[in-house]
Amino acid sequence: MQIHQKFSLKNYNTFGIEAKAKQFVAVHNLDELKSVLEHHKNDKKFILGGGSNMLLTQDIDALVIHVDLLGKKVLKEDENFVWVESNAGENWHEFVLWTIEQDFGGLENMSLIPGNVGTTPVQNIGAYGAEIKDTFVSCDAMNIETQEMKTFTKSECNFGYRESIFKHEAKDKFIITSVVFKLTKCNHKISVEYGDIKAELVKNNITNPTIKDVSNAVIAIRQSKLPNPKELGNSGSFFKNPVISREEFLKVLEKFPDVKYFEISKTEVKVPAGWLIEHAGLKGYRNGDAGVHKNQALVLVNYGSATGQDILNLSKYVQKTVFDKYGIAIEAEVNVI
Repeated sequence: MQIHQKFSLKNYNTFGIEAKAKQFVAVHNLDELKSVLEHHKNDKKFILGGGSNMLLTQDIDALVIHVDLLGKKVLKEDENFVWVESNAGENWHEFVLWTIEQDFGGLENMSLIPGNVGTTPVQNIGAYGAEIKDTFVSCDAMNIETQEMKTFTKSECNFGYRESIFKHEAKDKFIITSVVFKLTKCNHKISVEYGDIKAELVKNNITNPTIKDVSNAVIAIRQSKLPNPKELGNSGSFFKNPVISREEFLKVLEKFPDVKYFEISKTEVKVPAGWLIEHAGLKGYRNGDAGVHKNQALVLVNYGSATGQDILNLSKYVQKTVFDKYGIAIEAEVNVI
């Protein structure tokens, strides 16, 4: 375990932004994590997972601790369900594929989401009608101040739309070290109603899809719309889909009758941010090396040498343009550092 000085984070964030850490260390087990926290008790710390949900706009004047805890296992199972634990450093997509190989159902709609397992509860990540909270049981986390371990149950995590306790009360206080999911072993709940999944299955003449078929469909859809971060820097969806009141929505609908939307409740409606951005004329928009992706307006990209500030300025321009046209505020899903 080596502590590096003035360490480049270009390969540790999916935007491919050049920024430096004052100090950097990768930890591979709980003992190493505990040791680093004990020996650097008074130092400013920054916890880094897969680097997929952050935009670096400056160097990090802190000790960056890269959580590289690997390993996954079946904890227990019964006739219908299996409880699987994954350590925080496991790549999310590879973990999802592993569960599908075992014929464990529940995560297939979230295939190909970038990042590591440990950060999934923070955002309550989701895609195509599924969210982490649907299969989440608990997560273990280390208290940064005391190095004591705590287990957070599902109810304690206060999950909401791209929200959790780890973005609020527990922010900067805990490091998630492992996550437990409850998955199905049989009678899988196949969900194909959201997005283009059904159309993708029809295209492939699949009428009775398995969880593997759903995963393959999601992967195909995402690959057709979303750039590979290894080829074009991005963090996946940059903005949250705004949830607005029905009264607000009816005003928008009156002016824009073709607006896409999803009913959340009798009083709330979710409007796809990607639709708003695209129909505000920004799909494919580019300013220098910062741009809105040509195939998916929800994704901001680094065409090569954009700085974090360039991407941030672009995001503010997108927000202003959408608000000026629709009167709807869209929030960033990505953490701006």
